[in-house]
Amino acid sequence: MITVMDRTFLLIGSVLGFLGVAFGAFGAHALKSRLSPEMLGVFETGVRYQMYHAFAVLIVAAAIGHLGGARLLVIAGWFFVAGVILFSGSLYALALTGTGTLGIITPVGGLLFLIGWACLAVFAATK
Repeated sequence: MITVMDRTFLLIGSVLGFLGVAFGAFGAHALKSRLSPEMLGVFETGVRYQMYHAFAVLIVAAAIGHLGGARLLVIAGWFFVAGVILFSGSLYALALTGTGTLGIITPVGGLLFLIGWACLAVFAATK
């Protein structure tokens, strides 16, 4: 049976994947001649981690659909989403604006990714 949470995470994961492909193409084509190699690398790191975590959100959706909306699964999904916004979003903004202070946000997003993965691990270990 499809629930609200697995549909929500399926939608969010799909949108994150779609945007990851679009941003990757944008970086490879439109930004290649406009950004320094270093800033292009920063942008590409944002895309890469967005795609990794789009898949993580889709895994959460599948797990909820199969196992039910366990609290740790839902928490993991939201931490992945927040991590993409803060980690990848800050890297996109840093690459496009050159504002170095935005890099302060990136580790917070990385921490959110780690918490999401830890929630999945704890869920798996206790079920």
